[in-house]
Amino acid sequence: MQLKMKFSVDKQEKYTVFRLAEETLNAMMAPDLKSEFVFLANEGANNLILDLSAVKFIDSSGLSSILVADRLWKDLGSFVITGIENPSVKKLIEITRLDSTLTIIPTLSEAIDYVFMEELQREIMGEGEAEEDI
Repeated sequence: MQLKMKFSVDKQEKYTVFRLAEETLNAMMAPDLKSEFVFLANEGANNLILDLSAVKFIDSSGLSSILVADRLWKDLGSFVITGIENPSVKKLIEITRLDSTLTIIPTLSEAIDYVFMEELQREIMGEGEAEEDI
């Protein structure tokens, strides 16, 4: 029997918050999570904030699904992880050195602020490039 992954999606104008409502992100959940990420990317979500505050355990498959999202949003906008509160989850991310490659922001409100700053920076950079073409 296939278990349904529990999550919520909060779509705003500039960002989407994907809140995983599971304590475990493992090989059973990872394929569903990857599918949701691909769906959101195809739907046009420019900036994704992944809230892991409910997660207490992640295995290598779970980390792999997070890396899929990171790759997907490299060209779309920003991918930010927030809510890493569990010590074992935090330790795994540090051991795998993903804390140096992923954008991890402590709180949701800070993550939202970060996304807005990144958007503003992209707009400014885009305008600069447009002016150079004239």
